[in-house]
Amino acid sequence: MRVAVCVKRVPITGGRIVLTADAQAIDTQHLGFTISPHEECGVEEAVRLIEANKGESVVLTLGPAEAIEQLRDAMALGIDRAIHLRTYGREWDGEATASALVEAIRADEAAEGRFDLIFFGNESADSGGFQVGIRVAYALGRPCVTGLKKVTVEGTSVRCEQEVEGGRDVYVVPLPAVLTVKEGLNLPRYPSVPGRMRARSKQVTELNPQRPEPRLELVKLAVPAGQGRRAESLGAGAAAASAVVDVLEKAGLV
Repeated sequence: MRVAVCVKRVPITGGRIVLTADAQAIDTQHLGFTISPHEECGVEEAVRLIEANKGESVVLTLGPAEAIEQLRDAMALGIDRAIHLRTYGREWDGEATASALVEAIRADEAAEGRFDLIFFGNESADSGGFQVGIRVAYALGRPCVTGLKKVTVEGTSVRCEQEVEGGRDVYVVPLPAVLTVKEGLNLPRYPSVPGRMRARSKQVTELNPQRPEPRLELVKLAVPAGQGRRAESLGAGAAAASAVVDVLEKAGLV
């Protein structure tokens, strides 16, 4: 069995997002980076399938030089090797990203054999486009099932389960297939020290795809206002006691 999983370097979820002065990009100077929780589950599922069925697992990412960190993290969890589609400059849109991944996947399959499964996160944690996995599946001419919470390989097919209101939708599609998965598919493991040491010696192939002319124009980015916070002084000393009681009563605590 051969399994691929595609990931993306994104700012750590919950971090404070600050934009550059021209509102064209995220200021990453003080941000940590990771892959999204959905993609963590995709990596874990790829590792589990190869552990159970033998074969090879490959992780791919399209991103800057620093994205090697996320590839090494995936290999520390058990992925066999990595393909880094290195980018320079601005973010690629969904169409361009999918096109570059398709080219890399086709080249790898021509050399090493067909991937039985290709995993994507249901959406990335930053742009949330919900489209790269679907675009890749369409270009490769393979069935695609999205938003999965359970994946079971059954011979030459794969059983896919989506959570819906009141139950689950079940799809059975033939291999090879492209699947997008959601957080909760499994419980991802943490990389061990021996795993990180082994990851240093695993193969990383670097490719340099050409960025096509974008068909969409980025006007500007904006950080949502959020709910904000409000502070109110209730007084000082004994005089504030009754005001504190009033607040607790309004909150239903006394």
